[in-house]
Amino acid sequence: MSKKTAAITAVGAYVPDFVLSNKVLETMVETNDEWITSRTGIKERRILKEEGKGTSFMAIKAAEDLINKRGIDPKEIDMLILATTTPDMPVAATGAYVASQIGAVNAFSYDLQAACSSFLYGMSTATSYIESGRYKKVIVIGADKMSSIIDYTDRTTCIIFGDGAGAALFEPSEEGLGLQDEYLRTDGIGREFLKIDAGGSILPPSEETVKNRQHFVQQDGKTVFKFAVSNMADVAEKVMQRNGLSKDDVQWLVPHQANKRIIDATANRMKLDASKVMMNIQKYGNTTSATLPLLLNDYEKQLKKGDNLVFAAFGGGFTWGAAYLKWAYNS
Repeated sequence: MSKKTAAITAVGAYVPDFVLSNKVLETMVETNDEWITSRTGIKERRILKEEGKGTSFMAIKAAEDLINKRGIDPKEIDMLILATTTPDMPVAATGAYVASQIGAVNAFSYDLQAACSSFLYGMSTATSYIESGRYKKVIVIGADKMSSIIDYTDRTTCIIFGDGAGAALFEPSEEGLGLQDEYLRTDGIGREFLKIDAGGSILPPSEETVKNRQHFVQQDGKTVFKFAVSNMADVAEKVMQRNGLSKDDVQWLVPHQANKRIIDATANRMKLDASKVMMNIQKYGNTTSATLPLLLNDYEKQLKKGDNLVFAAFGGGFTWGAAYLKWAYNS
């Protein structure tokens, strides 16, 4: 009897309509299109502007897109994991609200937060639940409204991030398709280099923290870049080595979209041609938890059943990792 594996059987996505281009950013902060493009590869990003709409709005849209494309009844969904750094509100799980709103009345749900590695960690979690045999349909949604925590007077962060959501459905495979291996890591040293100072239990919100703009993302860009370049490349290479994969065996690299130079460094370490590297950073910027599923949705029509995909991500904490997955369907 073959081992049961967990395969991605459908994807969906949503990005807001409003486009924040580099040219517009030039009018908001001291920067320019050439500087942003040469250092990050980003040309524009999408922003959710409508008042009263948060991460759940985009997550619901992405899940509905997946459900409609796959033609499944939401009541069949057993579980929903919402990978996000920007939940709608503290305490109340945003994933629970998303599950209810899409009609997944038989599913249990929760939020998973590992910064930019959240979706990758969610893939691992969903796979474990599927392989246990207890659940047959698990949706992982990566969604972030990064514009809600970005200081648009800080040019070190406001040029990078955008809003968006992507979703993937995991189901059992009897053909050995789906997630084959993973290598996930963390290092608490990263806590000081990429963070939001206030709003947590150490420094609760106050008039002073708001005045000091301590509820926005801050990062030490050079340190984060250095760690991301080395660690994303290391884990991607490690996953290839321990699964006996050569550059010819890998059809696609699915890298977190933080910076084009980090993506290029990972691809170079893997000796992959640029044609095998998924990239949409120029359109969306860094959508944090949403980058990986947005890539899958954008490239879905190019993926073939049996293709070998290597995922790689790096995020605050620090959190990072890589995964090796065999694609399960032709679209």
